Formats: sequence, C-alpha cells, structure tokens
Amino acid sequence: MENTSQSQILAQKYMMKFINRIPVTFVKGEGLRLWDENGKKYLDFVGGWAADSLGHCHPVLVEALTDQAKTLIHVSNAYYTLPLGKLAELLVNNSCMDRVFFSNSGAEANEGAIKLARRWGSLKLNGAFEIITTLNSFHGRTLATTAATGQAKFQNPYVPLPDGFKVVENNNIEAIRKATSAKTCAIMLEPIQGEGGVIIPSSDYLQQVRAWCDEKDLLLIFDEIQTGMGRLGKLFGYQLFGVEPDVMTLAKGIASGVAIGVLMSKERASVFKYGEHGTTFGGNPLACAAGYAVTKYIVDQKIPANAGRMGKYLTGKLCDLKNKYSFIKDVRGCGLLIAVEFDRDIAEAVMYACLEKGLVINFLKANLLRLIPPLIITQAEIDEGIGILDTVLASFNN
Repeated sequence: MENTSQSQILAQKYMMKFINRIPVTFVKGEGLRLWDENGKKYLDFVGGWAADSLGHCHPVLVEALTDQAKTLIHVSNAYYTLPLGKLAELLVNNSCMDRVFFSNSGAEANEGAIKLARRWGSLKLNGAFEIITTLNSFHGRTLATTAATGQAKFQNPYVPLPDGFKVVENNNIEAIRKATSAKTCAIMLEPIQGEGGVIIPSSDYLQQVRAWCDEKDLLLIFDEIQTGMGRLGKLFGYQLFGVEPDVMTLAKGIASGVAIGVLMSKERASVFKYGEHGTTFGGNPLACAAGYAVTKYIVDQKIPANAGRMGKYLTGKLCDLKNKYSFIKDVRGCGLLIAVEFDRDIAEAVMYACLEKGLVINFLKANLLRLIPPLIITQAEIDEGIGILDTVLASFNN
C-alpha cells in the first residue's frame, strides 16, 4: 500500500481507536469510481457499506444538496419544512406503511423501533416489553441495538447489556414460538441477514413469523437498513417474501451516502404520543432533500430492477469462479447483496490484494467476502471487477 499520508497520521493521532482503517485515503468519487490522494483509480464494490446506492456524487444528489444548502439547512422538528413532508409522502406511497419518523442513522431508526415496540407492549399487551431477535443478526451500535444483535463479538465488550431481548436460532419458527411469552411484544428480523454473512431464509419462514405475530398480536419489525431501497431487486426486501411487517426501518441507500434513518409503521402500530420520542437533527431539510431526490430517482428509473439483473449477472460470474477455484466454498446472495465464502481464512488477504489492483471489496469475516456495489453498476463494471478478483484468486490457488 501507499506510504502513510498526512491525513492518516492525523487520524491515527487524534481519532479514537474504534476501527482498524484500511491504509488508503480517498479524495474523490464519481459513479463506481474512487480516487486516492495519489491519483490512483479504484472500482468500488463496497459502496460505503451499501449506503451509496447511486454511486459517488450522483448528479441528482449533488443538485438536490446544492439547492437545499442555499435555501435552508436546519431549523428543528418543532416546525414544518417542505422536504420533510415530500420524502414522507414518497416513502408511504411506495410502501405498505402509513407513518414515518426520520432519524440520523440506521441504529437510531432501530432504537426508535424498539421504543415503539415497548410502547405497543405497554398499551396493548399488559406491559410486555421483550423483543425476539435471531442469532447472527445485526441491528446497530447503541446499547439497545447491540443487545438486540445476535452476535457475541459485538456484545461482549459492553456487558451487562440492557435486558428485554431474547435471541433465538435464525430461520427457526419453532424457536420463536418457544421463546414467546406474556412478556413478548415484538419480533425483529432482517429479511436477509447482511452483516451475519448474507443469510437467506427458507421460502416460508417469514410468512410463518407473520402468522405467529398475528396470532399473538405481536409487532413484526423488519430491519431493512441493508436490504431496503432496491438492494435485493425490489424497493424493499419484504416484497420478495410476500410478507408485510408492522414496522420497518431504513437507512443505507435512501440518500446515497447522506446520513438519514427512517422508522416507518402501519397506522395501527403508530402508538407514540406527543413527547414520547424525538430528535434534533433527524428529518432536517438537507437530509430530507437528499433522500427525496435519491428515492425518487430510484423509483422513477427502476433502479431495483437493475440491481436484480446485475445481481444475477454478478452471482453467475462468481459461480464461474467457484467452479474454477476449489477453495471457494459457497456463493450466495440476492440482488446486489452477495457473499463469497472460502474454505480457509483468506478473505482479508484477498481484499488487500484486490485493493492493490484497484478493486474495493469488503471482507466480512475471516473466510467471507461481501460484495455490495452501488445499484447503478453495469455489466462492463462487473466484468472488470471479476477480472481483477479472478487474477487475485489465482495467486491463492495452491
């Protein structure tokens, strides 16, 4: 990699040590391309951890941000603004939901969903407060969302965690039924587990969970922070499974890199009363203008359909590599949320080797790569990325 730059020296000196940053400093982005401070060009198959839905600096986003920044950036949630209502209307009109709360991040959206579920339990279920989640899930970095997350590596540094969560085996309806008690108020799931390794449920699992929630009057919460906004080939993941949740959270992808989170609910589940939840920056005009412009473009230009087509093409090319290299154990995914699993712990080394050759990919676990490129990716860009990955994998074929 490049020599340590001034920007890296400053970050290492002054930033808290919360992540082992990859030693490259990006200074420019356009579409699926990134440039570092030395002028080297890269092809981006990470897309800001699935947030850059339209790639880098898409003209529709840049124009919306520029226009709004000249007009009004922030007031507070005590007042109405035009971008706030426009984005809320657009999301409701294109989903099964009725009500919206804007936050600043996915973790905050999930925190709001947890609070909403507890209010539901308090008002409708005699004070029930427990939420069932599943192993290998990931719901955020706050204390409550860490407690909801079904991965010990995220939880162990922060014990004791807040109570109120039961974590059960994923894709197992009987485990959910067994865990349900008079204290249960909701079930919180990702339609497809992204951070957990791109784990796709059986075809009837989510339908069975929906039926169980209906029987017990529990809220069904779908964490669509990674699966929403076209990532899976549909605007929202729930549309793939024929199941409508009562509550849905969004964040990554909704504003193509601008920080925003969304908590949505059906009318019956919208049980917050005035003063019971709030935010200072959530729903500010700048973020909502960005979200409106990006979401409208995603809908109008049928970006989810492109994600579906390109996802099938990319998965097919990766399966070709699996047939070529015996150490690729599995290729799985949906749309442009794809995992490549190895039979040995080489994912980090593969990632760095790809980076040297100008391909940005994500190693999720020691033996697992995740490919989450912008949804505007083309067949030619896939071919280019696969070519680099093929060259790199050949060096591990011994």
